[in-house]
Amino acid sequence: MTGARMTLVGRDTVIGALDAALAECAVGGARIVLAEGATGCGKSALADVAAERARAAGALVLTAVAAPEERHVALGVLRQLAHGEAGFALPLPGPPPGADGTGGAAPARVEAMQGFCARLRELSAERPVVLVVDDVQHADGASLQYLQYLARHARTAAVLTVLTGAPHAEELDPVFTTELMRQPHFTRLRLDRLSPAEVATVLAALRPRPGGGGGLALPVGDLHRISGGNPLLLRALVEETGSGLPPAPEVGGPYAQAVTTCLHRTGPTALAAARAAAVLGERSTPERVVRLLGGAAAATRRALTALEAAGLLETGGRADGDGRTDGEGRTDGALFRHPAAPAAVLEDTAPGVRADLHRRAARLLREDGAPATTVAGHLSAASAEPGAEPGPGPGPADVEVLLEAAEERLAQGDARLATRLLELALRAAADPHARHGIRLRLAQVAARFDPAAAERRLTALAAEAHPGDAPNTEHTRSLVGLLCAQGRIGEAAVLDASAPAPGGTTPGGAAPGSAAAAFGSDLDTPGAVSERLLQGSRLAEATVAPLAQALRSLTASDQPDRAVRWSRRLLEEAGRADAPGWVSLFGTLHAEALLRLGDLTGAHAQATAALQALPDRTGSAFHCAPTAVLIRACSAMGRFTEASRLADRQLPPRLPASLHGLAYLRARGLHRLAVNQPHAALADFLETGRLMADWGIDRPAHLPWRTDAAGALLLLGEARQAEQLVLDQLAHPDARRPWVRGLSLRLRALTGEPRRRSALLGQAVEELHRSGDRVETARAMADLGRALQHEGSPKGNTMIRNAWNLAKDSEAVALCREILPDAPLTPPVRDRAQTGGQTAAGGAKLSGSEQRVATLAAQGLTNREISAKLFLTVSTVEQHLTRVYRKLRITSRGDLPMDLTPVTRSAV
Repeated sequence: MTGARMTLVGRDTVIGALDAALAECAVGGARIVLAEGATGCGKSALADVAAERARAAGALVLTAVAAPEERHVALGVLRQLAHGEAGFALPLPGPPPGADGTGGAAPARVEAMQGFCARLRELSAERPVVLVVDDVQHADGASLQYLQYLARHARTAAVLTVLTGAPHAEELDPVFTTELMRQPHFTRLRLDRLSPAEVATVLAALRPRPGGGGGLALPVGDLHRISGGNPLLLRALVEETGSGLPPAPEVGGPYAQAVTTCLHRTGPTALAAARAAAVLGERSTPERVVRLLGGAAAATRRALTALEAAGLLETGGRADGDGRTDGEGRTDGALFRHPAAPAAVLEDTAPGVRADLHRRAARLLREDGAPATTVAGHLSAASAEPGAEPGPGPGPADVEVLLEAAEERLAQGDARLATRLLELALRAAADPHARHGIRLRLAQVAARFDPAAAERRLTALAAEAHPGDAPNTEHTRSLVGLLCAQGRIGEAAVLDASAPAPGGTTPGGAAPGSAAAAFGSDLDTPGAVSERLLQGSRLAEATVAPLAQALRSLTASDQPDRAVRWSRRLLEEAGRADAPGWVSLFGTLHAEALLRLGDLTGAHAQATAALQALPDRTGSAFHCAPTAVLIRACSAMGRFTEASRLADRQLPPRLPASLHGLAYLRARGLHRLAVNQPHAALADFLETGRLMADWGIDRPAHLPWRTDAAGALLLLGEARQAEQLVLDQLAHPDARRPWVRGLSLRLRALTGEPRRRSALLGQAVEELHRSGDRVETARAMADLGRALQHEGSPKGNTMIRNAWNLAKDSEAVALCREILPDAPLTPPVRDRAQTGGQTAAGGAKLSGSEQRVATLAAQGLTNREISAKLFLTVSTVEQHLTRVYRKLRITSRGDLPMDLTPVTRSAV
């Protein structure tokens, strides 16, 4: 079916009326037919059909098409009529003179119109004359005067005048239409939009097979609903969906192009009304469109009626007809029928116009009490228009609604839009106090995406603050809290110096403010309390810092395996929230927890991923944290080249002034110690200790810098200084923690009297084993084995072998080479418990209980010690060992294989 035929579906009555008028004209007597219809409803096609049928009937046909751009060309339409037929010459005057000032035509024009009418009478005496004027609403005034004169003075001539026009056209002269209606030979026809049945008829011609086919992607009901029955829009939809792709109209497609064409042909007021409705979106109503545009309300309402008549807008309710209201109890919406239509309208609108409409829409909707997110959305859209002329942006009156909308967007998880709204609020705010609060909130939200950007925002705020100036104000406390959340305890301590917390001084001698006190309080939070927080809190801007601190508290406790589980969950949640900054944060905390357990490979992988998630991988203090994990993991795994590359990076001077910088300093010191650079390592450890003391956070549970420094001093032959540092750490309250006590006892054994060495090392092994740190446990076991060898104990060799086995299982290659330099390092068997791996050497299958008993026995524990750890009787332990010996075909503990999976506290 051609486009013309599609357009004329359902027009049989109209065409019949035209045929009747032509027949009446042929037997004598003039006829005037005005066919009215909305834009796109087939007026031009009808005019063509009328001309074609008149020619076929032997009539003389004169045609003209009026255009908006020629409206001011005098006699433009009449000249088209006069020259529309070869050989037809009508003497026309030049540009007619103006009116005579009395409301009638000037004498010269009257004479010209008399001549025009007389000439048509002469021609109609030979055969009927048919005048066809399409889009008469765009005709120039002078031509309309001629047509009016003809209607009055050619009633007995065989002249048929066929006019097409739009019923709601803003340009049409109402006097002209009224004059035509006064004539007894006048007929008015209406071209309505297609009904659903008529749309089905069109599609049936395209899809002759019953039940579908033809490749159309949309059913009849959808095609009628989206097009509104407008033949032009329907034709565009059929063209767009005829191939089956896309299944719905798209911006820039034939349907969208047809929409903009209809709007431009309907007139400038209708185009402006459509743009207003598109900007208002779901909150568009006729009343709001009128208020938004201002000016002549009657003209805007007429334009809306024209848009509805064309099927572009649904002004009596929801376009989908489901009976819903516009969200505020009203059903008088002015809505487009498909999202592609308003999108096309806005795309066709200049950026400056769009921006102005959005600004006015924001004011209007705020007056109507619309939600803050709706109002703020328009303010944001106005300011985001590319290439728009500078206009009035959001003002102080808009700050409150922008802030409210930003918080709502944050609650919905849309932090990027919330950031945009906060930035707009910052530009609009005039009050310094309000501006400071908004900047603080921006810094907090920025951490979701880019920790470096968050740090830069806080750095600017901290630079403007002055120590001692109203330290207890709300904003200063918030600034201190955010600095602490970023690990910038040093800067927080400076701002907080004049607000000492109760309790006097820290062990380092500093007078702590709330920053240091909060750090210590968080570190000492009981594991059960931390887990309740982790279990009961959803990840959000307000909870990310407490959740991160709860993970750090668990990692520093004797249950780091729980930190692994919770950090993994939060890492997954951050990924679902599309928050790369949080992904990096919780990925780093996950890596730190794995490192604390001695899972070097896992820590390396997670820290690498955490670094890759950062948009800026070099410019922030936070990037030191995952880098520190990588340095320590690489050094322990014997990957010294990679560790050196990371440790030798030049850092900006500000970076160490944070917990992340301290972690980096310690990691670099440990690496330097591993590559036999004790002087450089000692400098890093002592600097770490100095900074921690200055900030009032000297906590070995966080960073045991004293035992680190003691290890460097031992290599330098300074045993006495090393011993003093170890004694200081043992005297610290944190030494009650198994991990800190185990590290301290090991170094105490190495710096103290040789006769007490094995006993102290035995305690160190026990404490480190309780802490879950497999690498440090293996290190202490190796020292114990050497001490036992020195004493001549036969257990020494077994202990060293078990230490090597434990280090190998953790992939601590450097420690393996230190323990047994000549032992071959075959690929380790990892995570047997997760892979069903109760298989020991030789393929023997051990039960879970047998595996746990055998593992502890291989680590050198006695039957009674195994009994206490596993809550078994000594007899049961002996029975398990007997079965293990039989399955493995060995006779004693010393023959237990080196590749048994070690038992952690969580497994016990």
